[in-house]
Formats: sequence, structure tokens, C-alpha cells
Amino acid sequence: MNMPKSSKKQINEDEKKLLKILQTSSGDNVENIAKKCGFSRQKVSRIKKRLEKDKTIWGYNAVFDEEKLGLKKYIILLKRTNKPISPEKLQIPIKGVVKQELTKMGIEIDFSLLVHGDYDLALCATARGVKELVILTNALNKMFGEYIAEMKTLEVLFPLQKGGIDNPNLEKLKEFFISE
Repeated sequence: MNMPKSSKKQINEDEKKLLKILQTSSGDNVENIAKKCGFSRQKVSRIKKRLEKDKTIWGYNAVFDEEKLGLKKYIILLKRTNKPISPEKLQIPIKGVVKQELTKMGIEIDFSLLVHGDYDLALCATARGVKELVILTNALNKMFGEYIAEMKTLEVLFPLQKGGIDNPNLEKLKEFFISE
């Protein structure tokens, strides 16, 4: 007797459930993830493999405290001009040339987002300090200056949450709001 295949709706719900667990537990072994989901190990492996294959899951990252490694996090907001960007210039970030060069200088681009609102692009970068931030902003101006109408930089003082995980040192937040 053949068992009915899961409905599309159930498959979608199972995928979402697994993705939610993976956000905070991707480093766990399959058995622990399966327990958290209420699935078998085989089901977790099958869903995970499918989500990786269709690029729903792009990869896995460790969430860590940059401060303990002597690093700082910065956000760069860019507003572009109305000048059309040439296909050649678009290939630079697409091919990862910028990222490779910055990595050599100790600068990591954590994420870059095309956004809608007052700005058009948001970058989050990790670096040793302001000196590297200046290198990054100079590199952006050198490569894309004719397309940048405005650039703002922000230093992250305290991350409340990253990658769906609450900062385990939230009590330190008081330092920013309570003065003695």
C-alpha cells in the first residue's frame, strides 16, 4: 500500500520549521535538529539537502562577538545617482573582486543589501577600526564614485541580535543608557 505524499502545503510548513531551527542551531548535529523539529534524522537531511540544492539555504555562519577579536562592525548607506551603471562596473561586485581585495586588507563585507527608501544600498562590514573603514569607503568611491550621490557610515556600538540569535551579553546594554 502506497502512502500519500505530503501535500505542498505540508512540505512548505516543514521547510519553514527546519529553517527556523537552523537559524539558531545550524551547528548542531542532525539528531538534535531533528528532535527540535519533531522530524526524523532522514527527513531533516532530505529537506536540508533540497533547500541547499535549490539555494534557499545559501550557507552557514558562526555568530560571534567581534569585540572579543578586536574587530568593529560598520554600516555604510549609499544613495546612488541617476546615472546608469555600466554592465562592466556591475561585474565587479558580482564577480567578488571587491570582496577579495578587501579581505586581503582585513575588511570583511558581512552583507550587502539593495534597499528601498532614502538609500539604495546598505553594506555591513567588519574591520579592525576606522582606518580600515576609510580604506573601504575610499575603495567604494574610487570604483563607484560617479554613481554615488551620498554615503553615510555608522559604527555599530552594540548588537542586540545577530543571525536570529540574541546577544548573550544584553546586560551590557545598560552601559549605553544608564549613567551613574
